[in-house]
Amino acid sequence: MPAGTRARTRVGSQLSLPPGFRLVTLREVGDAFAHAKAHAAELGAGTLVFVGRFDLAEFAVVLEPDEPLSAARRAFYAGMSGLGNSLAAYAPPEKRIEFVWPDAIRVDGGLVGGGQLAWSDGPEDEPPQWLVFGAMIRTVSVAEGDPGLRPLSSALEEEGFDELGAGQLAESFARQLMTAVDLWGEEGFGAIAKDYLHRLSPEKGIVRSIADNGDLLVRRSGNPEVERRQLKPALAAPSWLDPKTRGPL
Repeated sequence: MPAGTRARTRVGSQLSLPPGFRLVTLREVGDAFAHAKAHAAELGAGTLVFVGRFDLAEFAVVLEPDEPLSAARRAFYAGMSGLGNSLAAYAPPEKRIEFVWPDAIRVDGGLVGGGQLAWSDGPEDEPPQWLVFGAMIRTVSVAEGDPGLRPLSSALEEEGFDELGAGQLAESFARQLMTAVDLWGEEGFGAIAKDYLHRLSPEKGIVRSIADNGDLLVRRSGNPEVERRQLKPALAAPSWLDPKTRGPL
């Protein structure tokens, strides 16, 4: 999401979004990510699609980067950083907000959701017509039984985010995303990479960086070889999403 990203639409009325955003609200049965992808070309950059669900914060934003597609996918990291920073702003003290590369988000080790990215068809060496970053965070657990029986899953309510609703999270994300756009334009992608990598789940004895095409580069202590984890195939299917329930695992 380089400095040339265009935002040409207006603010909607149901949420308080920063200038440059336009709001599209879907009913509870809607799918923000699917709707944004299907209508991205007509909606335009800066459109935020929001679904009013009581148990999930679900939204997606349309982007129009100026970089070639191979580099523009790095906007995914800006979206994830914006999401992580939004959660951190409302997190109770000492709560850990962590990413599991590339797309999952955990709070104190419990999965609460994540992000995903789609892009228009086209050559890798040309700017895409659009990108769509989608996010889904579980705010309230509707699963039956003791939460202790689901140690790998969690919800914001269970983690003490009592004051954070879906609308507030979407508003905060929009502001954090604009901050990331400005940061990318002023300091380059390295500043975005640093923010993302700071929240990545730690692995002992390794140093990580992000390549120009978004791949994760892993260097292990005492080993000169570099492991490359490819971003494009990793984004093909969200690691955190249950396709049956259309919610986080």
